[in-house]
Amino acid sequence: MRGTLTRRLAGVDAAALGTAIDAAGFAVVPGLLGARECAALARLFDDDARFRQTIDMARLRFGEGRYRYFATPLPPLVATLRAGLYPPLAAVANRWAAALGERTRFPPTLRAFLRTCAAHGQRRPTPLLLRYEAGGFNNLHRDLYGDVVFPLQVTLMLGRPDADFRGGEFLLVEQRPRMQSRGHAIVLDRGDAVVFPCRERPAAGTRGTYRVAVRHGVATVQAGTRTTLGLIFHDAT
Repeated sequence: MRGTLTRRLAGVDAAALGTAIDAAGFAVVPGLLGARECAALARLFDDDARFRQTIDMARLRFGEGRYRYFATPLPPLVATLRAGLYPPLAAVANRWAAALGERTRFPPTLRAFLRTCAAHGQRRPTPLLLRYEAGGFNNLHRDLYGDVVFPLQVTLMLGRPDADFRGGEFLLVEQRPRMQSRGHAIVLDRGDAVVFPCRERPAAGTRGTYRVAVRHGVATVQAGTRTTLGLIFHDAT
């Protein structure tokens, strides 16, 4: 299973991802996970030993649902996804940094980047599983966790739309300077991944490159149970 996933990850096209994100604000990688891989990851949600922290979203007014941060060591599938997706996304992240005139550059491997996080006191893993029942939702937000921030993150759909749940579209809202906000409602099939900005992205304007602020969330789940895997590449303080 891991070998097959490794080959799929090797086929991710960084240039195509960057082009899609620049044009639409996000990119979908279809069928990155198989049905068995999705089911195996979703089953982990009820295994308390796998997680370092569980968040009740209603209690913190984040929405309605629960999410659980994985403990170290990460499950093999999660670790493989995170390490395999990082290099092509780092290429996009470095291009963005250059476009925005930033001095930050991201190393070519996740291991090297996590050393940078650790040097800034960010040592807790941030990959997580999120689960929503009927009526659940997630307010628009950003996932930052410290001073070191990787500018892209990934959500993978583990359930089957219209079979395991209805509703619950992935939401992305861009706040462009001196313009009204632009929203996207993205429907993912089981195994699909959506790549999107963590907090902002560059965009080309008539006066040069400008910053677009981005937040993401989840629309209300109408029925059933929606489970996703979230991959954030910077660790938390």
